[in-house]
Amino acid sequence: MSLELKPLRIGDLTIDMPLILAPLAGYTDQAYRMLCRSLGAQYCATEMMLDKSLIISDKLRNRLVQPCDGDAPMAGQIIGNGLEDMPAAAIELCKMGMDVIDLNFACPVRKAIGRQRGGHLMRDPDLAIAITRNVIAAIDRPVTLKIRRAFYEKDTTYDAMWQILDGAFDAGAAMVCVHTRSVEALYRGTADWELLAEIKRRYPDQSIVGSGDVSSAQAALDMLQQTGIDAALAARGALGNPWLFRQFADLTAGREPYAPSLPEQAVVMREHFDRAEAVYGPEKAARVMRKFGIRYGHLHPTPKKVRIAFVAVKNPGQWQAVLDEFYSE
Repeated sequence: MSLELKPLRIGDLTIDMPLILAPLAGYTDQAYRMLCRSLGAQYCATEMMLDKSLIISDKLRNRLVQPCDGDAPMAGQIIGNGLEDMPAAAIELCKMGMDVIDLNFACPVRKAIGRQRGGHLMRDPDLAIAITRNVIAAIDRPVTLKIRRAFYEKDTTYDAMWQILDGAFDAGAAMVCVHTRSVEALYRGTADWELLAEIKRRYPDQSIVGSGDVSSAQAALDMLQQTGIDAALAARGALGNPWLFRQFADLTAGREPYAPSLPEQAVVMREHFDRAEAVYGPEKAARVMRKFGIRYGHLHPTPKKVRIAFVAVKNPGQWQAVLDEFYSE
C-alpha cells in the first residue's frame, strides 16, 4: 500500500520527496549530486563552503560550487562566523543561481570549532541569530539552517537550540534541519528522534528536517512517521548508496525497495567515475573516487577486499579493472 507523505516546503520551493541529500564535505560534489539526482534525489546541497573563500574570486567560487545544468533545486551551504562575510558570501551564491542559502551552525569537526565556526555557534546563539538575520536581509532567496541539539553532551535543556529556533523563525528562516546529537558527541550514540517530534509539536507550521541515524530508506521513512517532521536528511547513509532515494520512493509507493545486483552496481559506479572524470580530469578523478569506492565496498559481499582494491586505483583503467573483478556476474 502506498503512503501519502506531505511535500517539503522551503519558501516558495516544493520538494515532493521528503528525503534530501545532505551537504557532505568531500562527497557531495557535482558528480555525486547529479548521480543521486539520476536515482531520485530531488533536492541537494553543495559541499560546506567557507564564507571568506566564496568572496575571494569567481574562479574559486566556481571550483567550490561546481555549477552545471540540471543541478537544481540546490542549496549553497556556508560556514563562517562573520556578520558581514556570511551575507556577502550568500550574495555571491545567489548570483550563481543558488535556490536556497543554508547556514551551517552544526559542523562538529575540531578545525571548525577551533576557528569558532559551525558547531561552535551552538555556544553562541545570539551570534547565530544575528548572522541569520543579516543573511536573510541581504538576499531574496530562502535561508535555511543546520543546527545540533546542544554543544555539550551534558546539556539536557537544549536552551541554545530553542533560542536559535525561535530567533531563526522569527527572522524569517524557511527551514531548520536539526541533528539530534550534541556537537561534543560528534556521531557517537543514538540520535534522539523524540526530540524531533517535540520540535515539530512546538513549530507545527514551520519546515523541520531531521538528521541522525538515517542509515537506510526504511530508517528515513521511520523517522518521518515517528516524528511528524517534514523531511529526513540523508547524510552518511547516502554515501556509497545513491540508490537510497530510489529505495525510499519504492517504500512510499508500497513496493519492495530496489536491491541492485553487483552488475547493476557496476553500471552506476562506472557512471559515477565518468561524471567525476568530466569534472576533474582522469588523474584527479581517480584520486577523488577512491573514497567513494571504499563506501561502495560496504554493499559488497567481500567488502574488505573491495575496499583495498579501490584504494589502489590511480587511473580510469584501474577503476574499471576493480569493477570487472568484483562486480561481474
